[in-house]
Amino acid sequence: MPWQEVKKITKNLPVNEQIKAREVRVIDVDGTQIGVMALQDALEIARQKRMDLVNVAPNENPPVCRLMDFGKYKYEQSKREREARKKQKMVTIKEIRLRPKIEKHDFEVKLRSTRRFLESGDKVKVTVMFRGRELAHPEMAKRLCEEMARALQDCAVVERSAKLEGRNMIMILSPKS
Repeated sequence: MPWQEVKKITKNLPVNEQIKAREVRVIDVDGTQIGVMALQDALEIARQKRMDLVNVAPNENPPVCRLMDFGKYKYEQSKREREARKKQKMVTIKEIRLRPKIEKHDFEVKLRSTRRFLESGDKVKVTVMFRGRELAHPEMAKRLCEEMARALQDCAVVERSAKLEGRNMIMILSPKS
């Protein structure tokens, strides 16, 4: 395996011959401290025990090296990273578009889909779009956003209240935790 790949996985931990210090503090496999010794002696101990000498604290004086199975360590590290990635939840933002003069039934349909998005854990961006002279009545859109927030208060929190941005009024809802 090229050094670049090892470097990426292990976050710059020098191993065996890659260690540059003359003296190192050595820690055994079980965590007991062996002591400060010359690098060549530490490498010899590692060879006898069929382990790798890994520099775990290169900035210390003398650097701290640990005897371990480096392949096993890399595998467990990548396994932990995979588990952490699995537990991360990507929050997506869904958008619901409305018009200021939306009919009651259409509003209810949009409300149901907004509720469905929120219950699945997504944030929702409610956008009220203005055309032409509708922009003269932003209070209609504000009322619409407030009505949506009031109808969804059992499953949503208003993350960002309704605000006019250009020809759109935007409000962001996030699911209640």
